[in-house]
Amino acid sequence: MHVKVTEVYQERYAKAMQRYLEAMRAASDAWSDRPMDRMSPLDLWRDASSYWLDFTQRSILFWDTLRQRGNNWIEHEKAGKPPLLDFDWEMIADARIFERPANYALVRITPPKGVETDPERRPFVIIDPRAGHGPGIGGFKQDSQVGVALKAGHPVYFVIFFPEPVPGQTLADVSRAEAEFLRIVGERHPKTRKPVVIGNCQGGWASMLVGALEPDLVGPIVINGAPMSYWAGNDGENPMRYAGGILGGTWPALLASDLGADRFDGAHLVENFEYLNPANTYFDKYYTLFSKIDTEPERFLEFERWWGGFFLMDRQEIKWIVENLFVGNNLADGDAEWSEGRAFDLRAIQSPIILFASLGDNITPPQQAFNWVADLYPTTEALKANGQVIVGLMHKSVGHLGIFVSGAVAKREHTQIVDLIEYIEHLPPGLYGMQVEEHKANGSVRYDVLLTERRVEELQVLQKYGRKDELPFKAVEATSETLAAAYETFVHPLVSSVVTPTGAAVRRAMHPQRAQRWAVSDLNPFLWPLQGMADMARANRVPAKGDGPMAMMERWTAAATSATWGLYRDLRDAAVENTFFRIYGSASVGMAADDKGAIADEPIDVRGAPVVKEALAHIDDGDPTRAIVRTALLLMKAGTGRRRLSAMKRARDLVGKDIGLVDMPAEAARAIIREQSYIVDFEPEKALRALPKLLRTAADRRGLLTLLDRLESQIEPNAKQIDVMAEIRRLLSEEEIGGEAKAGPITVTLPENITGAVPRPRPSAPRRPRDHRRTKASP
Repeated sequence: MHVKVTEVYQERYAKAMQRYLEAMRAASDAWSDRPMDRMSPLDLWRDASSYWLDFTQRSILFWDTLRQRGNNWIEHEKAGKPPLLDFDWEMIADARIFERPANYALVRITPPKGVETDPERRPFVIIDPRAGHGPGIGGFKQDSQVGVALKAGHPVYFVIFFPEPVPGQTLADVSRAEAEFLRIVGERHPKTRKPVVIGNCQGGWASMLVGALEPDLVGPIVINGAPMSYWAGNDGENPMRYAGGILGGTWPALLASDLGADRFDGAHLVENFEYLNPANTYFDKYYTLFSKIDTEPERFLEFERWWGGFFLMDRQEIKWIVENLFVGNNLADGDAEWSEGRAFDLRAIQSPIILFASLGDNITPPQQAFNWVADLYPTTEALKANGQVIVGLMHKSVGHLGIFVSGAVAKREHTQIVDLIEYIEHLPPGLYGMQVEEHKANGSVRYDVLLTERRVEELQVLQKYGRKDELPFKAVEATSETLAAAYETFVHPLVSSVVTPTGAAVRRAMHPQRAQRWAVSDLNPFLWPLQGMADMARANRVPAKGDGPMAMMERWTAAATSATWGLYRDLRDAAVENTFFRIYGSASVGMAADDKGAIADEPIDVRGAPVVKEALAHIDDGDPTRAIVRTALLLMKAGTGRRRLSAMKRARDLVGKDIGLVDMPAEAARAIIREQSYIVDFEPEKALRALPKLLRTAADRRGLLTLLDRLESQIEPNAKQIDVMAEIRRLLSEEEIGGEAKAGPITVTLPENITGAVPRPRPSAPRRPRDHRRTKASP
C-alpha cells in the first residue's frame, strides 16, 4: 500500500510551489500600472509622509488593541470565565451537585426585549464544544443558533461547563448529566414534544452519546461540524488526522495530563487548531487588524475573548476521548464503552439526525462528519430497516468556526434547520440531502429547503481516493496501545509522584497561548504609556489614502508574507503525510489481509429484519390514518424523490389535520410512518391493492378521495403520480361484493436490491473484528 509515497510527496511539493508562485504573481499584479512613473518627487514625498504618519498611528492603535485583549483576558480569568453568551440566562440545574457530579450546568436563555417565546412550543437544548475553549459559541451573537430558535418562538436552554473538572469525572458522568438536563427540560415543558438537541463540534458527538444512552429523552438531533469518523479524510487535504500517528497515539495526552496534576490543559487543543493554518495564526489575523484598525478592533476583541478562554479536562476524560475517538475511531464501530462491558450504540438513537458540515472546514472535514453513517449502515436498506432518518446539509465554503458564529450562516442555514425540524419527524426512514435555495424578488431574499432522497452508497463521493488510506490508522491504534501501556507502567508513576498542583498551575500560566495575552496587558509596566499614546492617536487620526505606492508596497509585502507561510504549511503537511504513510503504511498491509479474511460476503436479509417482517404481516390491517400515510408514500415513491419545505408546509395545511399525525405523539407518528414505509418499499403492489381494506366505510373512502383532489390541485403531480392516483380512485370507487379488488394496469416498480437478501458490500473502510468474548449490553 502506498508504494509510491515518494512520488506522491513530490507531487504535493510541486503543487505547493505552484500555489505559492500563483499567490506571488497575484500580489505583483498590483504593480502593473507602475504609478510611481507618473508621480513627481513632491508627490512621492507627500505619499511617503502621509503613509508613515498613518503607519505610526495604526501601529500604536494595533498594540493598544492587543493590550486590551490582554486586559480582557485577565478580567475574564478573574471572573471565573463565565459563558460568553450574548444573552441573559438563569441557572436551572448544576451537575456539580448530582450523585455522579460533573462540571456542567443547564441554563435557560432569557429572551431579549421584543422577542417572545411560547412555553408550549418544543424547546431547544444547545450543547457547545468542550474542546479547549469555554461555552458560548452557539449564542455568541444575536444572529446565532440561540437567536434563531428564540425568534422562532422556541424556549432555549444552553448546556454550559465550568473551567475546572470535578475530580475523577468521566465522559460517562458528563453524558449522564446531559441526559438528566434533557429530563429536566422535558418536565418543564410536559405538553411539548421531546427537546431538539443541537451539538456543535465536540458537542455534536456528545449529543449523539446522549441520544444513544437515553434515546427516550431526545428529540431530533442537529450536529454541526461534528467529528464522528476521525480516520476519514482525503490525502493532501486533511493533515490534522495524521497528528495522532506522528505523535505516537495516546501517550502525549497522558503526559500532558500528568504534568498538569491530572488536568489536561485545553490550551494544547487550541494550539493544535492554530497549527493547521500558521499564516492566519502568526500573520493574517494580525495584519487584518492592523490594516483595518479603525473598524476591526471590536470584532477582534470579541472573538479573542472566547478564543483565549482555556478550560481544563480530567485525565480520564481526555484519555477516553483520545483512545476512543482521535486514535481508536471506536464510536461508529460500537466499541466506545461508557462503562465496563457497555458501549454506546448509535443504532439505539430513535430520533431524526441532521448533519451540517462544510467543504471549507479543515478541522472537521465532511468525510469525518458523514462517513460514520456508511460505517454504521453498510447499505441504504440497513439504515431504513433501523427506522432511521438522517438529513445531510453541506455548505460550500465556510470554515469550521463560521458554521457556529457566522451571522450569514445563522440567517440562512440554521434558520432553515429550525423551520424544518417539525417536518423531518414525518419523513419515512432514509438518507436525505438538504439544500437551501435562495430566491430574490423585489429586493428581498426568501429561502426554501429542498430535500432529495439519497443512498448511503453515494457517500463514497466524498472520498477522492476511496477509503483504503484509512487502513494505516489501525496500525496507529495498535502502536498507541503499546506505547500507552509502556507509559502507564514506567513513566506515569514517576511523573505523577513529582508533579504538584502549584507547579502545574505555573506551567499552565507560562503556556504560550496564555503568555502572549498577559505579557501584552497592563501587567507589563513597559506598556503603561500605551493607552495615552493610543488616545492621542485616535484624537489626531489621519488615515492615508490606499492607492499610493507606499500602501501598495505594504499590501504586496503582506501578500508575500502570507503566501510564504502558506508554502511552509503545504510543505510541512506534505512531509508529515509522507512520513505517516512511510511509518504506518507497510505495517497496515498485514492488518488489511486479516480484515479481508474476517469480513465475509455474508448476506444481509433486510426483508427478514423483525421490524420489516412485522410490518409486512399487517399489509391488510390498518385504519384511515395508515391508509392516508400509505397513499402519501406511494405517491412519493412515484415522484422524483425531492421534497420542498414550502410544498410540505402547503400539504400539511391542506391535509395535516385529516391525516391525524400532527396532533399525535411524535413516537406514535414515526411508528406509523416507518411501518407503512416498509410496506410500500417491499410490497408496493400489495400495499396499493390492500388500500380498500384499510378504509372499511364509504365515508372513509370518500375522505381519502377528497384529500387526493385537494392535493392534486396543489402538488403538480407528474405522470406516474397521476397514474397512481387514478388507480387509487378506481380501487376505492369499485363496488366489492366478496373477493378482492383486482389491480389495474398500474404498477409501482421496486427499486433495485430492495427485496429479499442482498449481498453485503465489502466495506472500503477498515473495521476491526469484533471481540465476541466481550458482552456489550445496550444502554
